[in-house]
Amino acid sequence: MNPAIRYLIYEYNKRRSEIKNRLKEFTLLHKGKDEKIFKELSFCLLTANANALKCDEAIRDLEKAGLLLKGKVHQIRPKIKGKVRFHNKKASFLVGARRLFENGKRIDLKRRLDFKDPVATREWLVANIKGMGYKEASHFLRNIGLGKNIAILDRHILKNLKEYGVIDDIPSSLGKRSTYLDIEERMRGFSKKTHIPLEELDLLFWSLETGFVFK
Repeated sequence: MNPAIRYLIYEYNKRRSEIKNRLKEFTLLHKGKDEKIFKELSFCLLTANANALKCDEAIRDLEKAGLLLKGKVHQIRPKIKGKVRFHNKKASFLVGARRLFENGKRIDLKRRLDFKDPVATREWLVANIKGMGYKEASHFLRNIGLGKNIAILDRHILKNLKEYGVIDDIPSSLGKRSTYLDIEERMRGFSKKTHIPLEELDLLFWSLETGFVFK
């Protein structure tokens, strides 16, 4: 076995319990309250080209101020400024996504999404939510317990995929559907080769880059 892959498996075995426990926290979220699911969707919308920890902090600030479910664009902007890149656009994206799921005075997200088919749901999210690409949609689905067979291709993952020879080069953009799905399929093959489940491989790579397991 390649020494690099042997090392990866060694690191996985050290972190396996922590990774599995983290994923358990996501497992039933898609069956929970619509507001909680929308909170996770909002977090993933903010994470594009941004620091996940700062985005999580921004979402908590919005929730505390009562703006996540009710705030207007001009109210949200200053709350996320300094924590989220492109805060003006992302404030608009968040409000636009919320309007898509509003039903009267409440969020009715589960009525619009088919959680029985995560792949089809991902396509719907990308097509209908401005600012949400395949990475963000995949991240959202994983974080609500529906990410077993999809990959979150952020810069940490792509860097590791190149290091382990899964891809030759890191693409300048993942905007094309075919590019994203091709790399996802390669990562799926690497997952089978190493016997590390796809959703766990994502958290493993992330923890190797940052030193801890997040989401």
